Amino acid sequence: MKKRLTFFISALSVYSTLTGCSTQQPDPPQEIDISLSSTNTEADTTIEFGSSITINGSGATIDGNTITITQGGTYSLSGTLSDGQLIVNAGDLDQVKLLLNGVNMTSSTSAPIYIMNADKTTLTLVEGTENIITDATSYHYEDASIDEPNAAIFSKDDLKIDGTGTLIVNANYNNGIASKDDLSIKNGTITVNAVNNGIKGKDSIEIENGTFIINSGGDAVKSDNTTDTTKGYITINGGTFDLVATGDGIQAETNLLINAGTFTIKTGGGSENARSHSSGWGNWVFPGQSQSSSSSNEETTSAKGLKAGLNLTIEGGTFTIDSSDDAMHTNDSIVINNGGLLITSGDDGIHADTNLEINGGTIDITKSYEGLESTTITINDGTIHLVASDDGINAAGGNDGSSMGGRPGQNQFSSSTGMIYLNGGYVYVDATGDGIDANGSIEMTGGTVLVNGPTDGGNGALDYDATFNISGGLLIAMGSSAMLQTPSTSSSQNTIVVSTNTTAGTLVNIKDTTGTDLVTFAPSKTSQVMIISSPDFKTGSTYTISTGGTYSGTETDGFYIDGTYSGGSELTSLTLSSSVTSNGNLSSGGMGRPSGGMNPSKGMRP
Repeated sequence: MKKRLTFFISALSVYSTLTGCSTQQPDPPQEIDISLSSTNTEADTTIEFGSSITINGSGATIDGNTITITQGGTYSLSGTLSDGQLIVNAGDLDQVKLLLNGVNMTSSTSAPIYIMNADKTTLTLVEGTENIITDATSYHYEDASIDEPNAAIFSKDDLKIDGTGTLIVNANYNNGIASKDDLSIKNGTITVNAVNNGIKGKDSIEIENGTFIINSGGDAVKSDNTTDTTKGYITINGGTFDLVATGDGIQAETNLLINAGTFTIKTGGGSENARSHSSGWGNWVFPGQSQSSSSSNEETTSAKGLKAGLNLTIEGGTFTIDSSDDAMHTNDSIVINNGGLLITSGDDGIHADTNLEINGGTIDITKSYEGLESTTITINDGTIHLVASDDGINAAGGNDGSSMGGRPGQNQFSSSTGMIYLNGGYVYVDATGDGIDANGSIEMTGGTVLVNGPTDGGNGALDYDATFNISGGLLIAMGSSAMLQTPSTSSSQNTIVVSTNTTAGTLVNIKDTTGTDLVTFAPSKTSQVMIISSPDFKTGSTYTISTGGTYSGTETDGFYIDGTYSGGSELTSLTLSSSVTSNGNLSSGGMGRPSGGMNPSKGMRP
C-alpha cells in the first residue's frame, strides 16, 4: 500500500520569498512520492484471535477456526488462536503482509500458517512483541498423495520475514519455517525447534542480520533445489546464529556465501561424536587387494558445519564450529578471504573436492582427522593453526563421498593429481600423520610454514609424489626420519637438513658466521630430523647448528624472534654446496627427490 503526498510549489511564491537574500532561481514544481516502508505496522485489516475471532476490514473470511486471506493487503494478527489455522490463498500477483503483533497460534492437525498462493508474502515481527507458532505432531491431509504443508510456517511461494520482534517456532511434525520458492529474512529474533530442518528455502535463502537460535533434528538452515543450478543457494549478510543440528549446520545445494555474522554451530553431537577412523596397515590397499567395508554398520548422516554442493565462500564473520563430520565441506571449491574460524572437527577441518583457496582471515583448527584437504590447495595469506590426527594439509584427488577401508567420507585418492601452493601467510601444523602431503607436487614461494610432524616411522613431516620446489618463504618442518622427504634439489632456495634427536621444547638454533641468529625453533614433540629452508641461506656460506640453551626473545608456536640465543651445544657446522645440505647420512625414502616415482616406504597408502 502507498500513501502519496504531492506538493505543488509555486515558482512565483518561492521567488518572492528569496528576493531579498538570493538571486537563486527556484526549482520547478515537483512531486514527492512517499511509500510505506517494508516494516510499516499500519494495517488494512485487523484479525484478533481469542475465544472468538474478530476481523475488522476486508480480504479475510472465517470458517470455524480457519481464517483465509483471499486478497493482497496488510493484515495485523494478534491474540491466541487455539487449534486453528491461517491460510493465505490470494491471487497470483497479490502481495500479502502479515503483521505478527503478539500472536500464539497452535494447530493439532496441520501448520498454523499455510501460505497456499500469493505472489509474495511478508511476515513482519512487530517491534516489542513475542509471537509463538506451534504445529501438530502429525498432519491430516485430505488427499493421501498430498504432503503439503509440511512445516509450522509453510509457503508455496516467496516468503519474507522482517521486523524487530521475536518469533518462536515449535515444529513437532517436520520443518520449522519453509518456502518452496525464495526465503528472505531481515532482522528479528527467531527461535526454531524442529524435528527436521529448522529453516528451509527450496530455491534460495537470503539473510540480513537478526538473531537465530535453531535446534533441529535435520539441517538447521537449508536450500535444496536440485533441478536448477541457478538456485539452491544461501547468502548471509550478517546476524547472530546459534545452531545445533543432528544434520548439517548450513547446507546449500549450490553456492553458500557468507559476508558477515557470528556463528556458533554444533552438528551431529559435535566432534566427540565422530565416527572412528581406522589407521595403520589395516587401512592400506595394495594391488589386487580387495576392500572390505563396514559402512553398513556406521552412521552415514551428513553432519557438516558449513556445506555447499558447488562453491563455499567466506568473506567475513566469526565462526565457532564443533562438528562430528567435516566442519566445512564442498563438492567443488572453497574460498576464504577473511573472517575468523575456530574449528573442532571429528573428520576434516576444511574439505573441498576440487579447490581450496585461502586469501586471509584467521583459521584455528584445534581438532581434526585431516586439517585442510582438497585436490588443489592454495594459501596466499591468513593465519592458520591446525591440529590433525592424520595429515595436516593433504592434497589428493577423489571426493569425500567415497569410502575406502570401510570409513565413509574417506577419500578414494588418485596419485599425482594433488597440488599445494604456499604463497604467503602464516601456517602452523601439528600432525600425527604427514604434516604436508601432496599426491602430486608442492610449490612454496612465500610465507611462514611451521610443521610439527609425526613421531612414528610410517609418516613424514613432508610427503609428496613428484616435486617440492621452494623459491621463497620460511619453512621449518620437524618429525621422524624413517620416511624423510625434503624440498627438491631443483629448488632455487636452499634447505638445511639436520639429523638430531630433539626432545619436546629443546631449542635448535642456526647462526651465520657473523654470529647472527637466523632461526631458533623448539619442536612441540620429540623429533629426529629438522628441515629448514630460508631465504637467508646462501650457497657457499657456512652455518652453525646448536641445540639446547635458552633464547631471550619472543616465542610463538615454538619459533623465537627478537632476542639472543645462548648456552647451547654446537651440533654441527655446514657449508652449503647445493640446494639441499644435510649434516650426515639420513634414513630417507626420497630426500631431495627432484621428480616422481614411488617412495618404496610409502606403499599405496590412502
